[in-house]
Amino acid sequence: MSILHKLVLASGSPRRIELLQQAGIEPDRILPADIDETPLRAEHPRSLAKRLSKEKAEKAFASLKAETDYAPSFVLAADTVVAVGRRILPKAETLDDAANCLGLLSGRSHRVYSGICLITPGGKMRQRLVETRVRFKRLPREEIDAYVASGEWRGKAGGYAVQGLAGAFVVKLVGSYTNIVGLPLYETAALLSGEGFKTHQNWLSARP
Repeated sequence: MSILHKLVLASGSPRRIELLQQAGIEPDRILPADIDETPLRAEHPRSLAKRLSKEKAEKAFASLKAETDYAPSFVLAADTVVAVGRRILPKAETLDDAANCLGLLSGRSHRVYSGICLITPGGKMRQRLVETRVRFKRLPREEIDAYVASGEWRGKAGGYAVQGLAGAFVVKLVGSYTNIVGLPLYETAALLSGEGFKTHQNWLSARP
């Protein structure tokens, strides 16, 4: 008889939870890992995404060791970084953050990196890095101001949410769309299933 291990998501992001649910994967527990996300000096955006996802997974995994109900679990963590060249854009928290990010992205290409880290019940660590290239149209000042007024940018890497109003800014996208939203689904599901997690176990119950 196979053991059905639980899945712990080391993130409180509603977008990541919704994306997993879209793929029929329901986390058994949400355990946000609070870490310092400040980039290291001269750290490349790719390296930052990988490092932060690893640190989040390790912190959540360590905190579960004392819990008998969740100790033998899969722990999944992710981090998304938006960058123009090597310049890492912040997770916008203020009006100025959002306006500055959009001004920088206007009429230019940028890259979205997501680091995914999975720690298995046996303690094995697996990582993936996913990159998507995005080009925005040129944004007039009034459009930037209107988007900033919408508030959709709050807490979003790069100051925008592609699944919302900012979807109209995208001229070209090369790579994973769900990566920009916050969790690349193909790579995440492949990582889980490759380590024996039953990613399809809820599909029958999802039938209309």
